[in-house]
Amino acid sequence: MSEKMQKVTQFMESKVLPIANKLGSQQHMVAIRSGIIATLPLTIVGSFFVIFLNIPIDSYMEFIAPYRDALDIPFRYTVGAMTLYCSFSIAASLGKHYKLDQIVCGFLSLLSFLIACIPVVRISEVPNVIGAGRWINIAGLSASSLFGGMLCAIISVEIYRFMKEKKIALKMPEGVPEGVANSFEALYPTVAIILFFWLIRYVLHIDINMVLTTLLMPLKGVLVGNNLLGGLLTVFLIVLFWVFGIHGPAILGPIIRPMWDSAIAENMEIFAVTGNAHNLPYLFTEQFIQWYVWIGGSGATLALSILFLRSKSKYLKQLGKISIIPGLFNINEPVIFGAPIVMNPILAIPFVASPLVMTTVAYLAFKLGFIPAMMARLPFTVFSPIAAVISTDWTIAAGILVIINFIISFIIYYPFFKRFEKEALKNEVTEEE
Repeated sequence: MSEKMQKVTQFMESKVLPIANKLGSQQHMVAIRSGIIATLPLTIVGSFFVIFLNIPIDSYMEFIAPYRDALDIPFRYTVGAMTLYCSFSIAASLGKHYKLDQIVCGFLSLLSFLIACIPVVRISEVPNVIGAGRWINIAGLSASSLFGGMLCAIISVEIYRFMKEKKIALKMPEGVPEGVANSFEALYPTVAIILFFWLIRYVLHIDINMVLTTLLMPLKGVLVGNNLLGGLLTVFLIVLFWVFGIHGPAILGPIIRPMWDSAIAENMEIFAVTGNAHNLPYLFTEQFIQWYVWIGGSGATLALSILFLRSKSKYLKQLGKISIIPGLFNINEPVIFGAPIVMNPILAIPFVASPLVMTTVAYLAFKLGFIPAMMARLPFTVFSPIAAVISTDWTIAAGILVIINFIISFIIYYPFFKRFEKEALKNEVTEEE
């Protein structure tokens, strides 16, 4: 390893890695990450309903026309109510960390979120509606309120924890079942949480979600909007962490995943209304990077696995056989740690360079109108060309772009692979001798 590489490695290990590990293990960040991941089944299934409603076959569209409103319901109560579920699961995850009752934490979080972020409106105040009663706008339960839901979850659990530690709770006598006792212990915290969020929203008239969205919107616009530099920055940081043996998505996840999930959910909601994937607000969603850039996994290593399959080196050829199948489904730890790419100055260069070039090419294809933005969320293990076509409202050009980007990654990796193969062959000869 060169002297410069050693200095960079030492800097990463001494300065960057401790900060990254501390951020990645911070209990609130972990709870947010775990809570959002817990809602993946809902958002993925909801995505399929968006796809089913927009298959570009005239006879099919005519057939489902009478049932569109009914078929739209699953989407509205999955992706369309995403923050409702995230609020519960984030609070439950944080409550588990504090050894509190997870169900109680989840309910208190839902209560605080609904009071603080979902205003109740009288039906008489709704234009063109005659009647009595109250209603809430289900649109407020969507990803547009995600940041507010996250904050409400954290605050409500912290209030509950504080009051329990200070023994501000209604104690039940011995012999009462644990579930009943936990429910009564939460009575005083429930009153405190209701009053706290009620005062903020209905006395001080502060919309927590609106304040947070306003503060975070510039950062969200840079990282997941249509800004090429923001997209390149995200990709660069992920692959750079991987080069030093740090799980890039896990480190950046607490920061960027809420933005990613909010962005794709908003894209899906707008597409469900307009049916036009070319006029969606967010380009650099996780799905954009997943299908156009992470071909074979972070660093676009499917090309490297194929090169290993053709290698004259026995070890690299065997590694290619082991890694090719997982690589087709975008799982590449066997390559990253088997080659290895980690701390390897030869393979680290194309591992970083390929995704940056591919991100730029995909961005240009979007700007030139060849591809639209992503409007669906599929599992990351779907074969990339197929996933790209489906996720862009059945745009064939998206699948072609994946193939073009794969060829680009193959070309970039090739000279570095030959250099690495030469060293591997030399080492194998030495061992045999």
